[in-house]
Amino acid sequence: MKGNFDLCLREVLRHEGGYVDHPKDPGGRTNLGVTQATYEDWVGYKVNEAIMRKLTVSHVQTLYKVKYWDTIHCDDIPHGLDLCVFDFGVNAGPNRAARYLQRMVGAKEDGVLGPRTISLMNQFVRDRGKPEAVMVYQDMRREYYMLLKTFPTFGKGWLRRVRDVEIVAVAMAKRIP
Repeated sequence: MKGNFDLCLREVLRHEGGYVDHPKDPGGRTNLGVTQATYEDWVGYKVNEAIMRKLTVSHVQTLYKVKYWDTIHCDDIPHGLDLCVFDFGVNAGPNRAARYLQRMVGAKEDGVLGPRTISLMNQFVRDRGKPEAVMVYQDMRREYYMLLKTFPTFGKGWLRRVRDVEIVAVAMAKRIP
């Protein structure tokens, strides 16, 4: 299942866009989907608005690979579903993305995708198929977003993103073995 990071990152960045600093976004100053706090943690020092505005894909690609893709073990997740889990991890945190996958497959929700979760996930996918697994996971994401207090401000965009990712992920699940 390895080798899907570049495709998935392109899709995530398509939704994340460029620099934003919305007053109602609890993440604060963000560029290419990376919050200032996350970037400061990654580089190990404080950064200012000018640095955040100048971030490029090359600045954040390894951060996404290490802090999200590898943390959630996306190389162990079937193609299509990996995009959904990765995208949710970027948008709502890797621990939450992993816990929702665990919830979906009936594993202990500890946020760590270990051998037991991977085994249950693989069984779920064998039983239901990759496209169905994608749709179930995306339905769980929709439910999550609808419960957030910031849904009135950002909900329409979140639901559009979930729908768009689902379309790409289902196609990916059907196309890539």
